[in-house]
Amino acid sequence: MPERIRSSSIAEALALPLKPPVEPQLARSKPELPAGEHWAYEPKYDGFRAIVFVDGDPVEIQSRSGKPLGRYFPELSFPAGRYVIDGEIVIDGDVEAQDFAALQQRIHPAESRIARLALETPARFVAFDLLARDDEVLFARPFAERRAALEAMELGPVALTPLTRVPGEAEPWLHEAEGVVAKDLRAPYRPGARTGMVKVKRLRTIDAVVVGYRPGKEQGTVGSLILGLYDDAGELHVVGHSSGLRSAEKRALVERLGEFETGHRGHGDPSRWKNEKDLEWVELRPELVVEVTFDHASGGRIRHGTRILRWREDKPPRECRLEQMQG
Repeated sequence: MPERIRSSSIAEALALPLKPPVEPQLARSKPELPAGEHWAYEPKYDGFRAIVFVDGDPVEIQSRSGKPLGRYFPELSFPAGRYVIDGEIVIDGDVEAQDFAALQQRIHPAESRIARLALETPARFVAFDLLARDDEVLFARPFAERRAALEAMELGPVALTPLTRVPGEAEPWLHEAEGVVAKDLRAPYRPGARTGMVKVKRLRTIDAVVVGYRPGKEQGTVGSLILGLYDDAGELHVVGHSSGLRSAEKRALVERLGEFETGHRGHGDPSRWKNEKDLEWVELRPELVVEVTFDHASGGRIRHGTRILRWREDKPPRECRLEQMQG
């Protein structure tokens, strides 16, 4: 395996036809999988998108935004050769899910911490496209040819993502993985463009307790609902917040939620982007339940805002359990 050298000198050392930064080709979100003989399907991963440049000994791992990632994942290794591959860095969690929270912990300035976590929560690289080989850039070649070339490589410790051309065989990924990425077999690789690729996210629902609300930017409105779930010991945990409230709802909810206010305030997790006031929310008695959709969760938290489907007057708050997040 090639030895990893310091990232600051890698760009100069590379003699590949592609050099970092290279923007990855992106997928357009759709509610359903496209069908047709020219489509292929792969599982969607919950990790860090990365483009890897290998030129003998020099190895550069580039993030989606173009920043070097190699120092954070010293355990990753790649077979010798001259090539550029597109893929995802993941840390495997329970069952078949990826542990995105553990992955986030790897981005840390202390080398000692990185070295320890590399042993405790090792990452792996999953490859799904070949962008260059020897002195040839493969952007203009259709995905079918790039995939065949990738399959012909001796990938060693690098995993090759599963692929199927049968939509029915991809359906389980919509329920068990993070979703599906559909790729047009005829499409060239277009850096930074949302073309030739479609992503359909796994969509999950939970019934959650409304434990509070965050005031909206406009006075007299609700900005978002703070959601909670009970653990086996009966303790209520904040797991996320809602989003996408309509303008009429934002005003109407102030009156509806007012009768449940406790007079206390809650606070969100520390954030480098929001100040203390932005994170403050109005606490409510845990008596209201909503059914919401979400697509990503890690570390017992919903990573992105949810969308409210309906209010559940028929659902006892105590039946809103954390175990739903594992389903």
